Amino acid sequence: MGIPMTNGQLGLAAAVVLVTAAVASAQRLPGTENGEWRYLGGDAGHTRSSPLDQINGDNFADLEVAWLWRGDNFGPNLDYFSRSTPIYVDGVLYTVATPRRQVVAIDPATGETLWTFREPETIRHLRSPRQAYGKGVAYAEVNGRGVIYMTSPAFFLWALDAKTGRPLENWGTAVPLDGFPDSGGLDLIPPLVSDWGRWQDRSASYDANYGIPRELGMVTASAPPIVVNGVVVVLVGHQPSYGQTRIENVPGDIMGFDAATGAFLWKFHVIPRPGEFGHETWQNDAWQWSGDMSSWAPASADPALGLVYIVTNASTVQSYTGHRPGDNLFGGSVLALDVQTGERRWHFQIHRSDQWNYDLPTPPMLMDLTVDGQQIPALIQNTKQGLIFAFNRETGEPIWPIEERAVIQTEVPGNYTAATQPYPTRPEPVDPIVWDGLTEDFVIDYTPELRQAALEILAHYRVGGLYVPALPEDHDNAFYNNVGCLGGGNIIPHPPVADPSTGLMYVSHRRTCNAPSFMAPTGGVDVDNPNYAVPGASRATPNTTPTTGTTVVAWLPRGARRPTDTQAPFVSVTGLPTIDGVRLYKPMDNFLSAFQMNTGERSWSLPVGETPEVIRNNPRLAGLEIPNTGGAGWSIQMVMGDLLVQTRALSEGTRQIVPDAPLQLHGRDKLTGEILGSVDLPAPGQYGMMTYLHQGKQYIVVQIGSVQTNFPGSLVALTLP
Repeated sequence: MGIPMTNGQLGLAAAVVLVTAAVASAQRLPGTENGEWRYLGGDAGHTRSSPLDQINGDNFADLEVAWLWRGDNFGPNLDYFSRSTPIYVDGVLYTVATPRRQVVAIDPATGETLWTFREPETIRHLRSPRQAYGKGVAYAEVNGRGVIYMTSPAFFLWALDAKTGRPLENWGTAVPLDGFPDSGGLDLIPPLVSDWGRWQDRSASYDANYGIPRELGMVTASAPPIVVNGVVVVLVGHQPSYGQTRIENVPGDIMGFDAATGAFLWKFHVIPRPGEFGHETWQNDAWQWSGDMSSWAPASADPALGLVYIVTNASTVQSYTGHRPGDNLFGGSVLALDVQTGERRWHFQIHRSDQWNYDLPTPPMLMDLTVDGQQIPALIQNTKQGLIFAFNRETGEPIWPIEERAVIQTEVPGNYTAATQPYPTRPEPVDPIVWDGLTEDFVIDYTPELRQAALEILAHYRVGGLYVPALPEDHDNAFYNNVGCLGGGNIIPHPPVADPSTGLMYVSHRRTCNAPSFMAPTGGVDVDNPNYAVPGASRATPNTTPTTGTTVVAWLPRGARRPTDTQAPFVSVTGLPTIDGVRLYKPMDNFLSAFQMNTGERSWSLPVGETPEVIRNNPRLAGLEIPNTGGAGWSIQMVMGDLLVQTRALSEGTRQIVPDAPLQLHGRDKLTGEILGSVDLPAPGQYGMMTYLHQGKQYIVVQIGSVQTNFPGSLVALTLP
C-alpha cells in the first residue's frame, strides 16, 4: 500500500487517460469571465482556477516582477501568517491587510494603492481571536454600482463603494459609537443573538463597543461573506474550540442580508431548536447553551441553483463531548442552503461529535463532472483527515457510496463517542494510511533492524484509524496509548484547487501519526484563554480570574502519563516515540496529488521539495537510499490555462524559512505535474494566489510574506516582459 513516489509525471499514457476522461463541454461557474477573478476562489465554485492562458509552459520562465505591494505599510503584521487572496473586478484589485483587516483597492498594473477603508477601533476588535484571518472581500453589483463587502474581526458587516471605498449611503443600521459613519455598516451581534435564550435572559444592556460578555461567549469572522443573487451570506467564527474550557458559547448561526439595503433576511440555526430537523442529536438539553459551530472556511455557491454551500466545525470544547452527547448536527457538516430563504436543501455530516479538531477547513469545490457517462453537478469536500467526499450539489446524493465504519469508543468517564463515522469508498484518501492507521504496510523498512525496532515499539500501542479517542490519564489498559494517523493535514493555509475543464483536483497533503495526550479532570477550574491566536498567547494560559462551576468542561488533555516500571525506558507514552529521531512510519512531509474526479482515480502524486537534512543526515540512515519525503512547509497552487501554478509556503507552525527551500514559483504541466518553468519570488508564498487579465496583459499575484525576508503580509505581481 501507499502512494507511489514519482519524479513528477506518469508519462504519456497517464496524460492520454486524463485527456480522454476530461469533460469537453464542462461549464464553469461564474467569476472568471473576461479575465476577472470575482470571488475569493476565482469562481463561485471556489476552484481557484482560471481559463487564462497568455502565460503558459513555453513562456512561464520569462515572468518578471511587475510590482510589489507591502502589507506592513498599513499597520503592524508582526509574525502573523496572513491569509487573504485579492479579487479582481472591473479593472481593480481588492483585498484586506493587517490584523485590522483594512480594505484596500490596488491598481492592477502598478500596485499603487487607490483607496483604503479601516473600521474604527473598538474593544471588541481588540478581543477578537481571529484578527488576521479575514481571507478577503466579496463583491456584487447593486443597481449598476460595484459594492465591496467585508466582515471585520469585531463582527461588523461593511458595504463600500467599489470606486471610492466610502460606506454606502442608506445601507444597514447606524452603529451608536463614536467615529462610526451613519450608514454603510451593520453590527452583526444583535441579529445573531436576538432569538438566543441565554441572550434574552441577561439583565445588562448591550454595549456595542465591548460586544458579547465573555461569560456568554465570543464571536468573530474568519472568512469573508459571499454574495449570491442579491443576498449577502455572512459566516461566523469563534474563539477556537481547542482553546476554551467553558461549555457555553454563542451559536454560529448563518445569516443572510439584502445586498442593496443591508436589511436582515434570514437566519439558519446551526444548532437545531426544538421542532427543527436534527434537534434530537443534541442530548442533555445542550442546544440551550452549547454554541460555537463556526463556519471558518469561505463559502461557495451555485447561483443558477440558488444554493450557497457552507462547512462547519464542532461545538464548544473539541476534546471532550460529555456535556453535549449525541451526533451534534450540524457540526462537521456540509450545508446547502436556499440563498433566498436560508432553508436547508440538503446536508451531509462528515464527522459526528467532533473531539479531534477535525473542523472542515476548506470550502466546498463545485464543478461539473461526467461519471459513468452521466453529467453531474458536483460538490467536492476535502477534509483535514485526508478524505475526499463527492456529492451531487443539487440533491446531496453521494456520487460514490459512503460506508459507515465502527470506530474506537471513548474510555473517559462521562464522554460520548459516535458509534460509527462515514468513510467515502471513492476517491481513495489522499493518503491510504488513514483507512486503518499505522499498520505494518506503513512501518519504516529502511533496514530490517529499524523495521523490527519500530514494530516492537508499536506492539505497545493500540493502532486505530482516524477517530482515535484520548484515554484517561489513569487508564489501566495493557497498551500504553492509542495511535492514529492523518493524511491531509490542516489544509486551511494550502487549500485544494480544481480544474473544471478536465475534472482534475489537486491536493497538498502530509502524513502525521501520533498518540494523543491523556485526559484529566479539570476540577472545575477554567484555563480558558480568550486571547489565543494573538501573538505571544498560549492555548493553556490560565485566565486571570479562574472560575468554578458547571460551565467548565469536566475533562481536558493534560500532560503525560508516566511509564510503569515494566514499560521500556525508551518509550514515551504521549506523542509517538522515534528511534534516534527516525519516525516509526514512512514519512510523507509535503506531497501534491492529482485526482481525476470524473473517475475518482488518483492521477499522479509527487513530493514537493527535497527530504530535509534532519532525515538525510541522521546517522541511522547513513548510506541508505531514502525515498524523497518532500520538504518542509506546504504546497500552495492554482490552475491557470494548461498550467498548475505552484509554490512552497513556509511552515505556518514555525514561520521559519527552510534553508533548502528555494523561493520559487513553478509552472507545472497540469496533466503530469512536471515543472515546465520556474521564477524566483522575493519571499515565501502564503495561503493563495490568483490571476487576471488587465488591459490585454495577464498577471499572476502571489501572496507572500515572512518577517525573515522583511515582506510580511505582502503581494507580488508577475507578468511577461
